[in-house]
Amino acid sequence: MSSSVNQYQQPIGFPLPEWTPRLYPPQQPLEGRTCRLEPLSAQQHAEGLWAAWSQAADERDWTWMFSGPFPNYPAFCTHISAQSASQDALHFAVIDRQSLQPVGTLALMRIDPQHGSMEVGHVAFSPRLKRTTMATEAHFLLMALAFDELGYRRYEWKCDSLNAASRQAALRLGFQYEGLFRQAAVYKGRNRDTAWFSIIDGEWPTVSAALRQWLAAENFDVQGQQRRSLQAFRAQALHSCPRQIL
Repeated sequence: MSSSVNQYQQPIGFPLPEWTPRLYPPQQPLEGRTCRLEPLSAQQHAEGLWAAWSQAADERDWTWMFSGPFPNYPAFCTHISAQSASQDALHFAVIDRQSLQPVGTLALMRIDPQHGSMEVGHVAFSPRLKRTTMATEAHFLLMALAFDELGYRRYEWKCDSLNAASRQAALRLGFQYEGLFRQAAVYKGRNRDTAWFSIIDGEWPTVSAALRQWLAAENFDVQGQQRRSLQAFRAQALHSCPRQIL
């Protein structure tokens, strides 16, 4: 990162003379090609989400979540009701545009308009959503909201350091690993060391270009298989629009 020097010859951060606090994210639907994000509602989404999660063979997807697993539908519905009432985090249901059914949830959290920072979290993808184009597009829709529509400077991803799948997903999407926060939390009766990842606004043009190209309909064959990987598109984007320092 670049820096400046003040009148005492001390290094200080680069200036942001035009910076103003950003708006808080609106609670409104976000439309994609394969999925739509809707503000989470227990009345509208709980039953469909329970059906989607009921397809899981076991409860392993809840191992690294602060919540769950849930013994029955009433307990799950209470959980979804509490999430839908939250203002930070702001929870969204991921709607499959083909079936029109909810297949997972994710949220914007630790939202800081003053400093232009927010985090994606509470990512709970059912078997119907995991490892699909919809899963990638759901993340892209929230990233685009943060950077393109609201002008935030920083977008974070944090996970249990032992959750290899989450760490891999962050890197695939274009997040940069920032480090390990040791003994950062206690949950479900055990320690959590937290791995931190982020995308900043100077990196977003490259990340966005790769995601948009990967998500385009022409990148998939009639069976829905990708023609080129996201990593290949990112390498191309890095060559054509190198990272900027803002």
